[in-house]
Amino acid sequence: MTAAPQNKDSAASCDEAVPSPGRLLRLPEVMARVGMKRSAIYQRMSEGRFPKSRSLGPKCAVWVEAEIDAWVADVVSS
Repeated sequence: MTAAPQNKDSAASCDEAVPSPGRLLRLPEVMARVGMKRSAIYQRMSEGRFPKSRSLGPKCAVWVEAEIDAWVADVVSS
């Protein structure tokens, strides 16, 4: 059985209409982006001065890339 050919134009316009989901960053990448160590990141999270991490499991914390980018932009503009 062969698949029907798809129209590239309609597929492209469909892809453009759906916003791509944000990336999830692990701690080493967050540390590299913001220039802070683990303890400073978690300290600021507890004080409400840094984006909160999300838990994907018992030993897997991630941050939303857009929230980290917004935090960096806010620090730069201050």
